[in-house]
Amino acid sequence: MTSTLAPAPADGAASPRDVSAPRRRTRVLALPEARWAAAATVFFLLALPLQLAGAPAWAWGPLYAVTYVTGGWEPGWAGLQALREKTLDVDLLMVVAALGAASIGQVMDGALLIVIFATSGALEALATARTADSVRGLLDLAPATATRVDADGGEVSLAVEELAVGDTILVRPGERIGADGRVLDGASDVDQATITGEPLPVAKEQGDEVFAGTLNGTGALRVRVERDASDTVIARIVRMVEEASETKAPTQLFIEKVEQRYSLGMVVATLAVFLVPLAFGANLADALLRAMTFMIVASPCAVVLATMPPLLSAIANAGRHGVLVKSAVVMERLGQVDAVALDKTGTLTEGTPRVTDVRPLTGSGPAEAELLVLAAAAEHPSEHPLARAVVDAARERGLALPAAEDFDSTPGVGVTATVDGRVIAVGAPARLLGGTTDADSARAAVLAGELEDGGRTAVLVTVDGRPVGVLGIADRLRPDATGTVTSLTALTGTAPVLLTGDNPRAAARLAAEVGIKDVRAGLLPQHKVDAVRELEDAGRKVMVVGDGVNDAPALAAAHTGIAMGRAGSDLALETADAVIVRDELATVPAVIALSRRARRLVVQNLVIAGVFITGLVIWDLAGNLPLPLGVAGHEGSTVIVGLNGLRLLREAAWKRAAE
Repeated sequence: MTSTLAPAPADGAASPRDVSAPRRRTRVLALPEARWAAAATVFFLLALPLQLAGAPAWAWGPLYAVTYVTGGWEPGWAGLQALREKTLDVDLLMVVAALGAASIGQVMDGALLIVIFATSGALEALATARTADSVRGLLDLAPATATRVDADGGEVSLAVEELAVGDTILVRPGERIGADGRVLDGASDVDQATITGEPLPVAKEQGDEVFAGTLNGTGALRVRVERDASDTVIARIVRMVEEASETKAPTQLFIEKVEQRYSLGMVVATLAVFLVPLAFGANLADALLRAMTFMIVASPCAVVLATMPPLLSAIANAGRHGVLVKSAVVMERLGQVDAVALDKTGTLTEGTPRVTDVRPLTGSGPAEAELLVLAAAAEHPSEHPLARAVVDAARERGLALPAAEDFDSTPGVGVTATVDGRVIAVGAPARLLGGTTDADSARAAVLAGELEDGGRTAVLVTVDGRPVGVLGIADRLRPDATGTVTSLTALTGTAPVLLTGDNPRAAARLAAEVGIKDVRAGLLPQHKVDAVRELEDAGRKVMVVGDGVNDAPALAAAHTGIAMGRAGSDLALETADAVIVRDELATVPAVIALSRRARRLVVQNLVIAGVFITGLVIWDLAGNLPLPLGVAGHEGSTVIVGLNGLRLLREAAWKRAAE
């Protein structure tokens, strides 16, 4: 679709294909840890051949010294700062072990320890940075400037931060949209895969919502700004995902507490390993070397690193697929869920009324198409949600609507308008029928009752005061609702519970469609909280999925709360522990499965770390573990644990969870 609102970009402007979001990817040497590790490695590699070739100590000694300084100053300084706060840092123990090895003549071994330890730290820093890249990269999706259209038609280019709600911006072909808003004029295809994940561009025209950072196609759009730059979908995504890096899961906090006691115990054990053999006449150098090796292999680096990489990797992967988990605590808790409570409107359903039935009166009524045309023509000037549903139904069928005159709307009753010389009324059956008892009115009342018994809202249509048909309107079920309920039932062992403020008939009808048996309808917000607490008092860990202000108390009370992001209220989004940005309900069971996989990887990592530490300690105490081999085993286990956790960054991890 195209539009002639504005000229195409001048020659040299980027084409839609060229205007892709720049990909932020941290360069290895941009990290100070990587630069210091690289420097230490270079000096070590310069010194080692000289030593092995029999060169004098003055040739290779200074190179080893520089290796110690470049690779060890940063962890040593961090360890000293921790020591000032009465905290024993594992980094400081590694540096002390290296210096201890050098003090007994094992200069090369100590330098190797420094190089391996520095390289391990650089890899950890790089993994953390790459995980954060996926979050920071969202900032690049939104353009830095936008073209504002003033009241006199003039155009001003300004920073998107300067846009205010109510401003009108012009989005030319191939440009990225600068703000969340609604199309005032124009038509185009917009690629919004970065926000919604839709694989194909979406047609946008007057009245459609657009998002900052999405890519405009070949048409031009005038968009009214509806959110500040700090409150766009992208800005919310960035804020919520950044919060995840500032929190730690309970398992990690527990390990950190254990680490302090473990480190103190390890220092005492190291002294014992050094002093006890000396008391029995062992050689000083041998005793010190064994003690230094023990301190290295017994350090809990791998144990400490076992928890966070899997959880943070799972958060990043979920974020790429439209699920914003606000913290590692939440990612861990998601895997514990064994009961789910679902809201109805806006969660299991789309939250938008749709015409589901067109029922003309048999014999005296018009055909279905004509009935819908008359109702839509009369409703066209109205802003009521049910009116929009009727008009949308006519448009979806490609029906042409005649002009309506003398439009009038009465709250609680309906609308009236003159269409092709006839007075058309559309509204509540009880109000329009007004107690009449003729045959047409009786048939209309029966039709309306049937629709309402099926959970639909009945809308009566009359022509010149005579009933001609009834429309049924209902909120449409999400396409993935039934599959999601089935998956959640399989994951938790019990079918979800439906908690809704809607009427019991509508709730029961929808629950039957998706396979939910426990239906609690007509609930006020406090009643939803009571239902959640009832489930938790029975020993269940409850997840609540909702979208509205009335769901916020239940979201807060639940073990875990998830909000539907696209139409979710601000209160629900702030209260929830996670947000489904794309409104894809099927991602709920997927993120639960991903969390459970992350928890399994944490256990795997703890086992790996424990096996390495135990094996190396026994080897050192019962045999003669060479220092370089001990260093390699210790740092190798740390790297293995870290890389094992990063497996959840892969696309295959999400696909496996979604299956």
